[in-house]
Amino acid sequence: MDLILFGVFALIAVACAINVVVQSHPISSAVSLVGVMGSLAVLYLLLGAEFIAAAQVIVYAGAVMVLFIFVIMLLNAGAEARKGRSMVVQLLGVPLLIMLLGALAFFVRHMYGEDVTVHFGGFRGGSAEAIGRALFTTYLLPFEITSILILIAIIGAVVLARKEMD
Repeated sequence: MDLILFGVFALIAVACAINVVVQSHPISSAVSLVGVMGSLAVLYLLLGAEFIAAAQVIVYAGAVMVLFIFVIMLLNAGAEARKGRSMVVQLLGVPLLIMLLGALAFFVRHMYGEDVTVHFGGFRGGSAEAIGRALFTTYLLPFEITSILILIAIIGAVVLARKEMD
């Protein structure tokens, strides 16, 4: 049952991720990104990381996506104009993608071998205590730097939107 759920939600995550790139309107891409984040939360639940799954839904699918949509609406971004693709891209795109995926599969198979398997529910490092301890001791500086970068991005979006209105 776990393997079936994993397959279904992994497929949903990949389909939504492809949809993020293919969509021409930024709001549609943001909604597809919410689908990716929700699918990842279910995958975390399957692995036994309940706190990480909850944080995924609350922080990423909730707060960060609301921020993305707010910035998109603040900048009044419309649909992207479609451009014609070059003949080289049309001829070489799919074969190069197949070669890349083949090389990736080859390296993953040789790095990890066939005896390594994932045990659903076997992860024990995702408790609130373990994450809180790591976040406020080992990773305190990167956490604070990320907070400052997000604040700078918000200020930049507001400045760009104000210049456009004037």
